[in-house]
Amino acid sequence: MSAVTTPRTDTPTATIPRRRTSLDWRIRFGVLSLIWGFSFLLIKVGTESYAPFQVTFGRLLFGTAVLAAAMAVKRERLPRGARTWGHLAVAAFLLNALPFSLFAYSELTIPSTLAGICNATSPLWGMALSLVALSEDRPTRRRVAGLGIGFLGVLTVLGVWQGFHGLDATGTAMALLASLSYPIGWIYVRRTLAGTGHSHLSMTGAQLLLATTQLALVTPLFTTMPSHFPVVPLLAIVALGALGTGLAMLLQYGIVAEVGPTTAQMVTYFIPVIATAAGVAILGESLTWSTPVGAVIVLAGAALTQAKPRR
Repeated sequence: MSAVTTPRTDTPTATIPRRRTSLDWRIRFGVLSLIWGFSFLLIKVGTESYAPFQVTFGRLLFGTAVLAAAMAVKRERLPRGARTWGHLAVAAFLLNALPFSLFAYSELTIPSTLAGICNATSPLWGMALSLVALSEDRPTRRRVAGLGIGFLGVLTVLGVWQGFHGLDATGTAMALLASLSYPIGWIYVRRTLAGTGHSHLSMTGAQLLLATTQLALVTPLFTTMPSHFPVVPLLAIVALGALGTGLAMLLQYGIVAEVGPTTAQMVTYFIPVIATAAGVAILGESLTWSTPVGAVIVLAGAALTQAKPRR
């Protein structure tokens, strides 16, 4: 996303030939928007009974299982080469293990609606980073204006004129840091894993496998095994992994292959809308006027940062 012209995702995207499937891409686009929009609600439900690291580990475990099944059906093999696996381990940390864990921890103290809106700042972070890290991404007046407008929207969401009253600073910072981790990861992927020759599905499966392994090592160090397993939060974690990570990756892969990354990345602008609606309607989270107004400003700024320069 943002500077790396791929949509909001958890995995590196290879160059993919365009193809068509029986189900119209617009329907799949809508399903993907709903899945990712509801992910923040599922995180909130999961963390009500399980530790954030446990929620993240479950999410990655079930997401990896879906991709492993897809790889088995298509007879795909994992990539080879120690160098590739080393870069994938870093990508897995920056694009999966770290942001997933930060969002889970943030939702212990902030509403899922705010977490979803913070996620929409990724294109803004990406634009800011690309000015420094990617020499081929030249700044334009429109993109710089979008960057300024976007961060003005962030301040509106946070209610800066009230001194951030009523917001948990730590939780909000974690959510913003999670959104920052995505473009950092994408820049790293772009510099190290572009043109490896491996398929998108193979790279995605390997990355999620590595992220799952990372959480498998970390989770026992900071959490204890639950004495009981509440059903609803457990189902939320299963859905978060199988749908929000595994199936979502497959859907996005198909959309990018059919209509290209520019159109596919528009899903970024629907996620906070759905996350906010779900949080308010289902979880009963409160909503002040500054939250939706600020979210609109953030999305407008993010859209400007994605605008292509005229030729």
